Amino acid sequence: MNGEVTSRAQLIETCRKLIALDSSPTSSTVEVVNYLAELARASAFDVEVMQEVQNGVTQSNILVRTMPFSPGDNEFLLQTHLDTIDPGNFALWKKNGFNPFDATIDNDAIYGLGAADVKLDFICKLNALKKFKKVSFAKLKPVLVGTFGEETGMQGALRLIRKNKLNVKFALIGETSDLKIIRAAKGFAVVEIRLPIAEEEKNYKVSRDTVESTTTQTKLFSGLSAHSSTPHLGDNAIKKMFEYLQKMPDNMVLIEADGGTRFNMIPNQAMIELDFASHIKNLSLVKLNKIYRVLQEIEIDMQQFEDAEFEPSHSTLSIGLIRTFEDSILIGGSCRILPNVTQEQYEKWMKKIQTVCEECGAQFRITDYKRPFRTPDSSVLVRAAQAVLEKMGLEPKCISLASTNEASLFTRLNIECICIGAGVREANVHTPAEHVKIEDLEKATYFYQQMVERFCL
Repeated sequence: MNGEVTSRAQLIETCRKLIALDSSPTSSTVEVVNYLAELARASAFDVEVMQEVQNGVTQSNILVRTMPFSPGDNEFLLQTHLDTIDPGNFALWKKNGFNPFDATIDNDAIYGLGAADVKLDFICKLNALKKFKKVSFAKLKPVLVGTFGEETGMQGALRLIRKNKLNVKFALIGETSDLKIIRAAKGFAVVEIRLPIAEEEKNYKVSRDTVESTTTQTKLFSGLSAHSSTPHLGDNAIKKMFEYLQKMPDNMVLIEADGGTRFNMIPNQAMIELDFASHIKNLSLVKLNKIYRVLQEIEIDMQQFEDAEFEPSHSTLSIGLIRTFEDSILIGGSCRILPNVTQEQYEKWMKKIQTVCEECGAQFRITDYKRPFRTPDSSVLVRAAQAVLEKMGLEPKCISLASTNEASLFTRLNIECICIGAGVREANVHTPAEHVKIEDLEKATYFYQQMVERFCL
């Protein structure tokens, strides 16, 4: 019993230290990886650290093996991303004394940024590997990987793939799932539209700034924030703004439009300022309305392709932000694409947006794209995971994921993937109440041990 208490105490202390290390998008995974490398080397594991510069910031991946990699080794991948979302307003992290990096233990749960999504999952996998130190593997060899940049395009996983650091047949991808098997996820595309403002319209806006009295009208729109993977849980304020603009006469000048904070979030606020100018032609408002109507048409078309495994059960297109600059208007958003949507159909939707943008003189870009994935429920990996969960007395349920993770990259290399991890998603992930039960971390550790036994020994 004392051994169990000590083991749990060590787990909690390790988790505290990991949460204390900031790996949010404005920071780096370097400190996190240095700490994890120290832990792994203390257990006599073979450790490789990869460093890359991303957007001027040094980031790190880590690869942990029970023995050095040899050419020709076939591997079983345990993967976790080590970066977190931005914590946002510290004042909202009440459970943590208004510091998301100061882990709090309450009612057998650890609270803090990265507790559930998914830094602590790496500790579970590292502890699972400790059972196999100096073991001779008859089948696959386990490799534990921690990556950077999941929240910013999965750049760490991409670096591993491009540098041929792995030779993997099966993969367990860390994802908050309440220890349920995620065997399918939607794809993800980030879209960006930049509409230049005509010279005559720019001059008018400059000239009106010198006039003491103006005739402009300003209108605010309120909604409800949500992640773009679950737009039905939010209320898009920018969409409300566009619906309003559709009713405006064509000779209105859009002085300013502003809304949203991130391309992949449903915005809860938007604002427009309009002015009447009958003498100006080719106004931005007309072009924006034309582009929006096409986006609406695509949204409707997306609803024709359904998959009951997902919620929502169709692909989605969400506008996440709009900004007005001196010479242009920027619109940013994201698409979530079902696995049953063909690449041809996806490209048809994107081409339709590109065509209307070109007609309006706007630039259209896809700044990031990850394909959807689905592992058959008959796969060896899925069946084995279900058997282990049943052995643990847990529900061997398969679920889907409306968002995207590294599985979309690894499946393109013909690697069979499932996603799984401790912690609940709803009202937890991406909130200041983020937490995970200590008992669930221990269950995850046991699950990973059992999977390594089945596929490697």
